[in-house]
Amino acid sequence: MKVEGKARIWKNYQKEIPDNDFFYVRSCVRQNFFPGAETTFLRIMKDELGINVYDDPAHTSCTGIGYHADIVPFDTTMTVVARQFALMTEKGFKNMIPSCITSFGLYTEILETWEHHPEVLEKARKYLKEATGRTFEIPENLSHASDVIFKFRHKIAERAKYKLINKYTGKPLRVVEHIGCHYAKMFPSKGVGGAEYPYVLTGMVESFGGEIVDYPERRSCCGFGFRQYLVMANRGYTIANTKKKFDSMDPYKPDCIVTNCPGCPMFLDKGQYAIAELEGRVYGDGKYGIPVLTFEELAGIVLGYDPWDIGLQVHQIPVEPLLDKIGVEYDKSAKYKGIGGRDLGKPQHSKLIKAYIE
Repeated sequence: MKVEGKARIWKNYQKEIPDNDFFYVRSCVRQNFFPGAETTFLRIMKDELGINVYDDPAHTSCTGIGYHADIVPFDTTMTVVARQFALMTEKGFKNMIPSCITSFGLYTEILETWEHHPEVLEKARKYLKEATGRTFEIPENLSHASDVIFKFRHKIAERAKYKLINKYTGKPLRVVEHIGCHYAKMFPSKGVGGAEYPYVLTGMVESFGGEIVDYPERRSCCGFGFRQYLVMANRGYTIANTKKKFDSMDPYKPDCIVTNCPGCPMFLDKGQYAIAELEGRVYGDGKYGIPVLTFEELAGIVLGYDPWDIGLQVHQIPVEPLLDKIGVEYDKSAKYKGIGGRDLGKPQHSKLIKAYIE
C-alpha cells in the first residue's frame, strides 16, 4: 500500500479532542478499586495543564454494567444518561469526558441511536422531563479521559520528573498496553487508532520514554465480561481468559501493564493473585508479579507524584519494583499510612507473591 493510502486510512481513526472546558463524569467501578486514579487525573488537568474541568457531585452511575448484563432496560439507561447530559447543560459545558470506558461506549451507543432514530431521542427527552423536570443538549464532543491525557501527553512529558527508562540499564521500560474493549471494539471510529491499532496508550508510553511490548494476545479481553463474571458459576471463564493473556505476554518480560479501563486493571492486577493461589504460577521477575497501572497513575508517576498519594498501595501486585527501576523516590514506611499517619493495615500475604516489600 502506498504511504498516501496508509495516511488516508489512519486519518479515519483519529478524533477531535477539545482543548479545554470539560464536564467530568466519574466511574463507579474505578472509585471502588483504584480511588486515587480519578483524583490524580483532576490534579493533572487542573494543576499541571491549567484546564477547566467540572467534577459534578450530582452525577450518578450510567447503569452500564446493569445494561450490559440485561438487568436495566435501554429506556431506563437512556433516561439516566440524559440526566447526565442535563447536568452538563445546566453547568454550561458542551464537552463530556467520562472516566469509565463502559460509560464511554454506552454514551456513544446512545448518541448513535439518537442520531439515526430521532424519535428515540424525543422519547428520552420526554422520559427525563417527566421524571426530573430537566432538559438537555447533546454534547458537542464526547472523549474518554484517556483521550484527553493522550492529547496533552507531550506537555505532560515536558513537565515530567521521571521517564519510563530503566535506571539500571538505561533502556526504555517494556510496557504492555491494554485497551478496554468498550473503548475500541464497540465503535472503532470513536477511539484513537481504531480496534486493531489503538494508539491512545501507546502514544502516552512512547512520549514518556517507554517501549511497547507486542505479543500474541495483545488485543484479547482481560476476561471481565459482565455477563460471565456477574454469575459466580461462570467466573472460571474470566480467570482462564486472564491467564491466557499473562501466559502470552510473560515471555516478553514486560516491566508493567497500563490500562484505560476501570475493570481491566482490577482483573489484571488481582487476577495474578488468583492465578498464583490456584496454580502456583507467578508472572514477572522476582516473585512480585507484573505491576498494573491505570493511565492516570502512569502519568502521575512520571510527573513525580508521591506513589501513595495517587493510591498505588491499593494494588494487589506491588509497584515498588517498577518504581525502583524508574528511580522514583518514595517512603517505604508510608505505604500503608493514611491521612495524619493513620495505620491502614497491611494486606494478607499470598503464598507465592510478595504482597509488599519490607
